[in-house]
This record gives sequence, structure tokens and C-alpha cells, in this order.
Amino acid sequence: MQRTIRIRLTPSPTQAAALAETSRLFTAAFNQFVRLGWDAKVGNATKLHYLAYYPVRESLPTLNSNLINTARAKASESLRSAFALQEQERTVSMPQSDACPPRYNVHTYRVDWESQTVRLSLVGARQTIRFTVPNYNAHYAGYPVDTADLINRNGVWWLHVVVTVPAPDVEPTDEVVGVDLGIAQPAVTSNNRFLGKPAWKAIEGRLFYLKRQLQRKGSKIAKRHLRKVKGKQARFRRDCDHVLSKQIVESASPGATIVRENLTDIRKRSKIRKQTGTSRRVHSWSFAQIKAFVAYKAEGRGCTVAGVDPRHTSQTCSCCGHQARNNRRSRGRFVCRVCGFELHADLNAARNIAAKYHADGGKAPVGGLPVNQPIVSVPTLRHRK
Repeated sequence: MQRTIRIRLTPSPTQAAALAETSRLFTAAFNQFVRLGWDAKVGNATKLHYLAYYPVRESLPTLNSNLINTARAKASESLRSAFALQEQERTVSMPQSDACPPRYNVHTYRVDWESQTVRLSLVGARQTIRFTVPNYNAHYAGYPVDTADLINRNGVWWLHVVVTVPAPDVEPTDEVVGVDLGIAQPAVTSNNRFLGKPAWKAIEGRLFYLKRQLQRKGSKIAKRHLRKVKGKQARFRRDCDHVLSKQIVESASPGATIVRENLTDIRKRSKIRKQTGTSRRVHSWSFAQIKAFVAYKAEGRGCTVAGVDPRHTSQTCSCCGHQARNNRRSRGRFVCRVCGFELHADLNAARNIAAKYHADGGKAPVGGLPVNQPIVSVPTLRHRK
């Protein structure tokens, strides 16, 4: 299995300038590949290479040829995504990046874990740069490396390195754990565990109120403060999702199957139309991030992740199977109109999710692999007006 480890580079001023110039040229190559591929309606990586490699190479002669190829690969990924959205009749403009992270492969960088140095292909020549490994990633240091992305965040250079880690030798079991994700109650499992903290909702509400106040003020200081609050909110959500996903995975024994609801396009399927607090929370819900975190953490525990159709899981009695909207008396109370079975509504839904997986014959995987593979990074895209 693969994991992404963040290492912090400590370049000299000259090396930092070379890193910045390499990043600038890589972004220019990415945007040029995208523009040529967009005009020609080409998203295939091989066809894009024949179409645009030499024009890009001529316009950026100081950029390493391998980096030009990885820029072409990233451009192809963005173009295929945009063309796929167009096929769904959605309005899409040409992707463009202000800072596309350069992607390195085995031909353009080499990591020496013992001396904590990395040799990178930069503008002009290869340079050896020292790095440090954060404590939370130290247990991944030393494993074989794959690709890496160079990222500058607030003036600090990071290298996001993908390493190959041996998968745990765990025998699959028959245990199935259904997980009902929510906003008021972050997660409830079918084995009677209430996970996360309801206080997270109140904190999100306070941050949202602060953002609204700053947006109304509109001054330069308020806008600067708004950017800080936005970053704080993103970090808070990411931390909450890490905590929640870890609790979900640890609620299942090694080798078990974790079943969740398939919440893709939930914002379109939601019947909440009014601009209410519930509508805002649904539209800002980071369920895709939770899904990704659960996936890779489950892989490390030897668990399989599956998805089921979420329809009627909150309206169906997990005891007799009777389905009715008025079975759910309130947000947290479920009482069956037929058999009188009473249970916490989210726990009842989690049991229904596990039952749906059994009813499908245990053949509802998320994808071809047991879990999703990690993504090193994606370019920061903006749309042209």
C-alpha cells in the first residue's frame, strides 16, 4: 500500500530561488499543455504529448524534460476531468493554475533517508537539499519512494513523497460494521458506538458567524482576518475528519468490512431548498474528505470499505423492515409504527446500512480496489472568465 509523507526542505537562499523558478516554469508548462489540449479537445496523455510536447519544450528550454512530461500528465488529468463534466452537460471553463506543484519521479529526484538529503532536478542543474521529517511521519521514513510533489506553503518548501509500505497480513472476517454519517451526530456505527463530538457543530457555527460579520464589514483588515479564519476553518475540519475517520476504523476489528452510505451528489439529491442553517451545513459538509480518510486508514488496518444506497435507511425499521417517513418522530428518535420498536434514529440507520450490505450479498465495494489510493496533491485551479 502507498502512503504520502511530508518532508520539510531547508534550502539555502540560492536553492530557494531555484525551487521558486522551477515551480514557476512548471506552472507555465502545465497551463500551456492545458491550453493546447483544450483548443484541440485532446485529453489523452499520449495524444497530448504528440500535440504539445515540442511547442512547450521550445518555449521553456530551461525546464527539465522529465518535468515537462509530468506537467503534461497533470494537464491530461485536469483536461479529462473537465471533458467528463462537459459530457454531463455541466458548464466548465478551461482549467488554469496559479501554482501547480511540480511532480517528481524516480528520474528527477532521489531521497537519502540516512543523511536526510534529497537531490532534485531544478532549473540549471541538480541540487542536494537537506530536509527534516515531522514526528507524525517518522514511522514512514526509509520505505521505497515513488512520485513526489514540490509545494510551497506560506514561504516554506515541502516535498510530499509517496512511499510504498507493506500491507498488513490480515485475514478477512465476516464482521460487517455499518456507519451512519451525520452533521449533528458525526457518526454512529451498527455496533452501538457514537463517534465524534457534537460540539464540533457549535464550533463550525461560531466560525461561520464570524465569517459573515467580517464579510459584512468589508474593510482591508476584515478581509485579511477573513483569510485567516478560512484557513483556520479548513484546518479544524481536517482535524475533525481525521479524528472521526480514525474512530470509525478502530470501531471495526482487523479484517472486517466497513459499510458507509454512498453520498455522492447528496447536495443535488437533498430536498432542503430554503436557505436555512441545515441547508448551509449540508452544502459545507466534508463527507468526501471523511470518505478518503476512512479509506486509507482502513487499508492500514486490513479492513475493506464498501458503499450502499442511502435511500430510506433512516425511515426503515431495523427490526421488522417497515418503511415510513413518520417512523422517525424527531431527529434522534425512531419509533416503528408497526412493531413499536424504538431506538436512536442514527443507530437504527447504521444497522440498516449493514443490513443492506448483507442483502446485496456482500458485493457493494467502493471501487476496484478495497480502498481508494492516496493522491499526492492536485494543482490549484482557477477558471477563466
